[in-house]
Amino acid sequence: MIDSPDDPLLGAGIDTLAIRAGQTRSSEGEHAEAIYPTSSYVFANAAEAAARFSGDQTGNVYSRYTNPTVRMFEERIAALEGAEQAVATASGMAAILSLAMATLKSGDHVICSRDVFGTTTNLFSKQLSKFGVDTTFVALSDLSAWAAAIRDNTRLLFIETPSNPLSEVADIQALADLAHRHGALLAVDNCFCTPALQRPLDLGADIIIHSATKYLDGQGRCLGGVVLGSRELMTEVLTFLRTAGPTMSPFNAWVFLKGLETLRLRMDAHCANAMALARWLREQPAVENVFYAGLEEHPGHAIAARQQRGFGGVVSFAVAGGREEAWRVIDSTRILSLTANLGDVKTTIVHPATTTHGRLSDDERAQAGITENLIRISVGLEDIADIKRDLTRGLSLL
Repeated sequence: MIDSPDDPLLGAGIDTLAIRAGQTRSSEGEHAEAIYPTSSYVFANAAEAAARFSGDQTGNVYSRYTNPTVRMFEERIAALEGAEQAVATASGMAAILSLAMATLKSGDHVICSRDVFGTTTNLFSKQLSKFGVDTTFVALSDLSAWAAAIRDNTRLLFIETPSNPLSEVADIQALADLAHRHGALLAVDNCFCTPALQRPLDLGADIIIHSATKYLDGQGRCLGGVVLGSRELMTEVLTFLRTAGPTMSPFNAWVFLKGLETLRLRMDAHCANAMALARWLREQPAVENVFYAGLEEHPGHAIAARQQRGFGGVVSFAVAGGREEAWRVIDSTRILSLTANLGDVKTTIVHPATTTHGRLSDDERAQAGITENLIRISVGLEDIADIKRDLTRGLSLL
């Protein structure tokens, strides 16, 4: 977070922050950010070591929770999101776990949207429940359902917006107001938009979650996550990280730093290709429905247009038929990559019901709208004509 009036980046635009924020140089004067692949650090004397370990003196202690390369990434993404502090983690799910362990205790209650990544659902419903944390799942866009689910012990509201994979959209400001009226926090998984398209803290959210594995990297190279928010909240997250160690590696942090440099340019290109593909898909006879908030008929379009700068790069669609027909379309592609990852410059295609949401029960999938004929595409940066042609091969068989 840039908070010094003397900082030359104060008031800088997103492209400048994505390239310059957080960088520190060693005495060698390197132009690119340095990678610090070290487990520990040498202290000048015993007194300095004691002061570092106690926290009386700032500086590096141990790379489980202090590393210069990781810190540069944290400071850069914090500047982009407008957050006071960021804490980097080993993966996106490690970020959500770190948030939960830092803010929840036995007896607490969470409200989570049904429209989240399948593993997020399992973390709240199957793992945190072992430790006495109860979770209620509600429809993302139904504000009355969120209000009805509030309890005296509700401590956290958790959402993805737009959601995975149906691009459902939540009114962040409305949910933030609801949470704050009842003494709870609102956490937003901003993975699909990134700060290039949406800044949840500006809309009232308390915490942002990212799987850096996705668009922040942009090329499918590394696993990583990050939690962002106020210094007070992030102190608790960092305390958990220091103890439990779900730590981002210096090399991965360096890769994410390089990814951030082109974030806004890539997101604009993803949005353009996704919009073109969504409009084309809704004209195909074998396609029953297209889920993309950029389409005017999408129920979340108006909210997305208000709180986002663009509509993102993920498009899902339902084909005529069921699993067999969906698999036929997927298996007929020759350019698209059949993988569950998203946010890549390479277009990816997947069948959510048997992959990303495959560990959910039939009832959980039905409530989340994950049908057997649903296909999710993370639209990459290839020529859009080639993406359409690759999909036509399978759609023509239905």
